[in-house]
Amino acid sequence: MNQKIKKILNKKNKSKIVSLTAYSKNIAKILDNYCDLILVGDSMANVLYGENDTHKITLENIIQHTKSVKKGIKKSLLVVDMPIGSYKNKKIAKKNAKLVKRLTNCDAIKLESNNKNFNIIKELVRIKIPVMGHIGYTPQFKKKFKIEGDTPFKIKKLLKEAKLIEKAGAFAIVLECIAPHASKIITKELSIPTIGIGSSINCDGQILVTDDMLGLSGFYPKFVKKYITLDRIIEKAVKKYTKDVKIKSFPSTKNYLNGRKYK
Repeated sequence: MNQKIKKILNKKNKSKIVSLTAYSKNIAKILDNYCDLILVGDSMANVLYGENDTHKITLENIIQHTKSVKKGIKKSLLVVDMPIGSYKNKKIAKKNAKLVKRLTNCDAIKLESNNKNFNIIKELVRIKIPVMGHIGYTPQFKKKFKIEGDTPFKIKKLLKEAKLIEKAGAFAIVLECIAPHASKIITKELSIPTIGIGSSINCDGQILVTDDMLGLSGFYPKFVKKYITLDRIIEKAVKKYTKDVKIKSFPSTKNYLNGRKYK
């Protein structure tokens, strides 16, 4: 087993797992100093490509961004989202997962659950491709963004789904928009770590879309804590640059090359 995955597994019931998304080397390099797990998420459809959902991201998009992210990572576990349609059945899933693994050298892939694809997880694990599961609100399969597991019946259903994912061989599972009590039960009942997004402190770890927590995406549901308003900081810098260009204070002589080393 991958040593990075072992490290994630060993954090169960011991210390919280820190996770964020990345789509480029520069961001990944920063995150790698602090994160246990970095996800190249299909959320890039929203935050990078301006789409309303994640459905238009292709396998090629995912692979290209993962190649970039990989260059910035030394210690974090690198997990890659398999986009919609790339794991319709075992044959397609094996072909595409192998391609992603070979071209990106990632540590693992993530599949969203539709409560049916347990055998796909099992098959990928069998051929030595580690899989992270994902239940609750699964954007590839559900149109309505709402809290999951808010009744005893729904909790029972989610718990069954989570246990089947664990049984299939997944090393961890994302719980998205799951009610606190449900998250607590699922986390307690599973032997693998749970990574929450909008699913309370009861999970073994947390993940957010980096662009959301930095104040760049414009998407700030209640479960997102905006740690900085980076959009305003960037705007301030661009405004200053614009002014400097217009008043001809940039470039100044100190910015000229003149045969000297550029700084």
